[in-house]
Amino acid sequence: MRCSLKRSLTAALAASFLLLLFLYGGSRQEQDPPELGALAPDMVLQLLQPEGAQRILRDTGGLSVLHNVSYHLLAGSLSPHKKFLAVGLASVQRPRGYYLPATLQSLFKQSTEEELQELVVVVHLADADPRWNVRVAANIASKFAEHILLGRLLLIHAPHEFYPTLEGLKRNFNDPEERVRFRSKQNVDYAFLLAFAANLSSYYLMIEDDVWCAKSFLTAIRKALASQEGSNWATLEFSKLGYIGKLYRSSDLPRLARFLLLFYQEMPCDWLLVHFRLLLTQKDVIRFKPSLFQHMGLYSSFQGTINRLEDDEFQADAMDLPDNPPAALFTSMSVFENYEPLKAYSTAEGYFWGKDPAAGSTFSIVFQQPARVTRVRVRTGSAERRGDILRAGVLELGRRRRHDGRDCSAYTMVGTFEKGTCERRGLERGVPGPVECVRIRVTRGQSEWLIIQSIEIWTMAGT
Repeated sequence: MRCSLKRSLTAALAASFLLLLFLYGGSRQEQDPPELGALAPDMVLQLLQPEGAQRILRDTGGLSVLHNVSYHLLAGSLSPHKKFLAVGLASVQRPRGYYLPATLQSLFKQSTEEELQELVVVVHLADADPRWNVRVAANIASKFAEHILLGRLLLIHAPHEFYPTLEGLKRNFNDPEERVRFRSKQNVDYAFLLAFAANLSSYYLMIEDDVWCAKSFLTAIRKALASQEGSNWATLEFSKLGYIGKLYRSSDLPRLARFLLLFYQEMPCDWLLVHFRLLLTQKDVIRFKPSLFQHMGLYSSFQGTINRLEDDEFQADAMDLPDNPPAALFTSMSVFENYEPLKAYSTAEGYFWGKDPAAGSTFSIVFQQPARVTRVRVRTGSAERRGDILRAGVLELGRRRRHDGRDCSAYTMVGTFEKGTCERRGLERGVPGPVECVRIRVTRGQSEWLIIQSIEIWTMAGT
């Protein structure tokens, strides 16, 4: 591939290449186009970016952005201690609707006092009208004075002079000029926010200014992180919508901020975040269910258009997250394409999709270690294919795992499926001793294929 330095980087492949060069300093020169392979990353940035962005990119290179960029700290003070989690959101004036206070109220009200000690919320008031920013900052500071005083809430603003140009931008994807300007500025808004937050915490959570939060979302995130210990993840997702509920290591924020600035006019922020994840070698989406954050805004921040997006997997009580012990999964049904059994049980994106379920067909979860199962919930079908539910089936708990490790030899039936769903609680009272298998068994054949959307298993502590 040969590309001119002056040509628009509209293709994702070009964007991916430039980030690799940017992040790794041309260490993979055998894959570089001849025109770029000999150039240092700073040279590439200078050729591609307006003067304002060059200065910011230079500053963010060494985590020194807090000292070199004159952020306006509108309310709050920096804590001397690094927190566990920073929650970041950017907010601008909306033609219709104002959701920021409700979002902040949800963040704080849904957290325990212990969780609040480990949390800092950073709001970038990024409107072009400084009077609006000051007015909103005063309003928020009065409503959340306690959190401002305790260092749990920071309100910041990055001055307009640090922004790259927002005029004459490329009309990618045939977007109207106003839309391109809006999404390009939004990318820069988030870039400044990320750069500011880089040293505040161990982890950073991106949300929007119009979301509800699940109860004890911080504890749920900590639990999710424990399940990923030792894995090389770049992004963990706690919502299926846009860039709501995306978690990053704070050590990655300077690179992500520079990435958003580098490609600020190429595509929307949520698309750029996908490319960033892929370039940090995380191929698959890691999304935890149920979702911890729900979109609540009715009107979009762009031109006040109606926006009814909702996450149908949101659950208000995050402390109710399942345990799903490590297990192997097997099925006697033919699997359609790449809709493997694991997708119904793990954090992998998607679901299991089996062909032609017949009477006696099974889907088995075989635990690595026996567990005291207290509750199981299985959901079948999907929003797109509501007919592909399990119409007649039973839920069984098994013991005496077979030598081949693919099943158990003794099962107890604990529930039946109704309208494609089965949930049973208090299972530890009906099945003596630890469980080694959980099985879904089809009791009557059906012409529709079978989607198993999710399998959630709760166990007793210490098992």
